Amino acid sequence: MPIIKKINAREILDSRGHPTIEVDVITDNFRGTASVPSGASTGTHEALELRDGSKRFWGKGVKKAITNVHKRIAPLLIGIDCTRQREVDKLMLEADGTVNKTKFGANAILAVSIACCKAAAQAENLYLFEYISHLCPTKEMKLPRPFFNVINGGKHADNKLSFQEFMVAPNFKNFKSNLQAGSEIYHYLKQELHRKYGKGATNVGDEGGFAPLKLNKSIEALKMLNKAIKDAGYKGKVGIAMDCAASEFYSRNKYLVDGKKLDVDLLIKHYLHLIKSFPIISIEDPFDQEDFLSFAELTKKSKIQVVGDDLTVTNIERIEEAIREGSCNCLLLKINQIGTLTEALDATRLAYENNWKVMVSHRSGDTEDTFIADLAVGLGCGMIKSGAPCRGERTAKYNRLLRIEELLKEL
Repeated sequence: MPIIKKINAREILDSRGHPTIEVDVITDNFRGTASVPSGASTGTHEALELRDGSKRFWGKGVKKAITNVHKRIAPLLIGIDCTRQREVDKLMLEADGTVNKTKFGANAILAVSIACCKAAAQAENLYLFEYISHLCPTKEMKLPRPFFNVINGGKHADNKLSFQEFMVAPNFKNFKSNLQAGSEIYHYLKQELHRKYGKGATNVGDEGGFAPLKLNKSIEALKMLNKAIKDAGYKGKVGIAMDCAASEFYSRNKYLVDGKKLDVDLLIKHYLHLIKSFPIISIEDPFDQEDFLSFAELTKKSKIQVVGDDLTVTNIERIEEAIREGSCNCLLLKINQIGTLTEALDATRLAYENNWKVMVSHRSGDTEDTFIADLAVGLGCGMIKSGAPCRGERTAKYNRLLRIEELLKEL
């Protein structure tokens, strides 16, 4: 049996230059290494990301999380078979004993959870995506449709766009073609932004999408996307998606959108107008994270994909409430929102059992770890978002999917 012999943690940097935790889970013959991302617009119900709060690294150091791995988590797991994922995660959860993992930190727990999964896949002589499929055998393995965030706003950029992400979603016969389309559209968009706003308009935000300071209205961003899709030769072949992250521009029962304060009814009308005017196929977090009923109203009226992120935070209880209210029809799966792989897989099963779709997601502060690429394929979820086709921490996931596409042909 691949028994855990040692667990080691270190502090590394994420894509924003902030510290995060990386963990090695080591057996006699195998080593799994995993690092944890960090979000900017985070739901209030997410599991706790433990930070030091000291002067070093602006208070964002993770020495406390590292100490918890070495002093608290490792003694629990040394001697355990790393292929027993549910037992590994349960031991950590029970020892932490808090709802949001405030004792150990979700970042410490998750890094160990994923590193254990990677070591187990090696021990079973399986590709990581194959092993994940065995852990959660609900769907056949397949390559996901990519959602490329090519215009950044909200907390991901320094511009005045209220909505956080404007995405293009090609849907061709293979992932290689989808990646090509995404890249070509991205560069046509760059050209158009240069033409309209000057070369300073193509600075990029946290997720690699363009963040032009002079672009400050959602309808203008969507027009730019439409033109880039058309110029690239993909008109009618590529969908548009938005992550509004509405909790970030919600205050006192009003939403500040494009410089105007809108109530729920007016915001719904705004969304329906955009859906009618543009090839929008998906909207994520269109309302505040506590407003299950407004989500449900848009889901019913729009008949497009409505995605729960801050609303559901990959949490079984939140997902169950959204199911009861009819709030969404798609779960955004972010494993660091919940803190263990087992809990994320359980959330996926619940979504599938209720005829929801699942979209695997990165975070705005990410690392070069490509785990979510294998996760998306292993779960057969059909969708992934990992930012623009730009910046190494983003393209690492997309390039991994290119390789998996080749590997699947061999199986």
